[in-house]
Amino acid sequence: MSEVATGQQATEHHHRKWFFPSTYTILAAVTLLVWLLAFIIPPGAYDSDDKGRPIAGTYHRIEDVKSFGSRLRDLFLAPINGLYGIRDGATGQVGPDLSGDLYGAAAVFMFVLAVGAFITVAFATGALDSGIGQLAYRLRNRSQLLIVGVMVVFAVAGTVEGFAEETLGFYALLVPLTLALGYDRMTAVGAIICGAGVGVLCSTVNPFATGTASSAADIPIGDGIALRVAMLVVLTAATIGYVLWYARRVAGDPDKSWSGWQPGDRDVKAEDHQPDPMSRRQAAVLWLVVLTFAFMIFAIIPWAEVVEGPGAAPYPWQLGWYFPELTALFLVGAAVIGIVGGLGETKMSEAIGKGFGDFVGAGIVIVLARGVTVIMNNTQITSTALHALEGAVTGTSSALFAVAVFLVNIPLALLIPSTSGHATLAMPIMAPLADFANVPRSLVVTAWQSASGLANLVTPTTAVVTGGIALAKVRYDRYVRFIGPLLGILFVLICVFLAVGAWIS
Repeated sequence: MSEVATGQQATEHHHRKWFFPSTYTILAAVTLLVWLLAFIIPPGAYDSDDKGRPIAGTYHRIEDVKSFGSRLRDLFLAPINGLYGIRDGATGQVGPDLSGDLYGAAAVFMFVLAVGAFITVAFATGALDSGIGQLAYRLRNRSQLLIVGVMVVFAVAGTVEGFAEETLGFYALLVPLTLALGYDRMTAVGAIICGAGVGVLCSTVNPFATGTASSAADIPIGDGIALRVAMLVVLTAATIGYVLWYARRVAGDPDKSWSGWQPGDRDVKAEDHQPDPMSRRQAAVLWLVVLTFAFMIFAIIPWAEVVEGPGAAPYPWQLGWYFPELTALFLVGAAVIGIVGGLGETKMSEAIGKGFGDFVGAGIVIVLARGVTVIMNNTQITSTALHALEGAVTGTSSALFAVAVFLVNIPLALLIPSTSGHATLAMPIMAPLADFANVPRSLVVTAWQSASGLANLVTPTTAVVTGGIALAKVRYDRYVRFIGPLLGILFVLICVFLAVGAWIS
């Protein structure tokens, strides 16, 4: 066989090589699949009490009044609704031309762009490069302490106040740092997503998860906290151990990286010699960056509800900020550090524009993910899915009941990545079932939030996962390969804790 023929076969083989689709393609496919399933799954609803919560045993089918044209319009406008769709208070429908509350992810989208501008301006001053170099040098022989520290801080923030989407602002800081320490991008993804995720999974007083679910179950937020604290300690330790195992594996053999390497990734290394000292301007910028992120964490924590329980009046000094205020914080912060860093108006404007451009891809991913939930909302199929799961947890022993609640909430959590939305819909149905199984309602809350937290570690419809891996430039299929074994470990541990909790109760 000639060399030309051999070369042609090699070229043809190369052209036939299959590549996993991008995150955009995955979300487009999920959107189309959910849209098609809505033709098969009948719409339904539950009767509501005076607080607007669904009443167990009241599920009923409702007339499907959506025409094919309106369904097609929902599919066509899904990305638009995912950005700035408005939810009508009377009909519950979401559309760009309705009146009501914002349902789209415009606030998160703008937050991502603002963080991009902030971080890019900070890098333009040279402060972050110098700071990362200094930190990498100091931790060159103790780099695992960085991973442990980040994961512990994020886990505590997650269990206390549901620190999740806010982690998107940390990728631009931690990815270069982990690369400088000899690890890969997946190590940074694992530290951020798994650290915060296990905290949310084991929420102790998180008002957006435990608080909302406990309120819907008509129990105090403190009920069941002992079991949740024990879970937090054990599951966080197991998660940190898994990420450290992977990090050591990659550091020992870079070819074992599950994320792969971007051009220049392995050129970023912690030097054996101490880097040049930082200038005063750079030190000031670095402190401003640290203080901005610290202030962000302080500003979003609902301190009164964490200390006193759901419904507590905010403290006078409590800010209660969310994405609109945080977006403004980072935009103002970008201007301040640009001035302090001595960039000047031209360079600062260019850096802000570049930051918007670099982070807009992650923002679009978030918008596409939200568009999927809009289709489910407008076709009213969520209650039907909940009703199908409702019967699966009845007639079992206490231990099996707790595990069953956990199991049936996993697929629902995949459909509803919002913890507060999932809790509001599911808990009024699930909590009364605990009375018939002779288990405390707090165990149902723990089982529910465990399912929600576990699913949100991998579901592609949550901004925490899809936005995070987009910022880290990691493919979703490779992230699934990384998170899969950890999900199995956490799954077993959760089932054991729930069974023991039911047995003790």
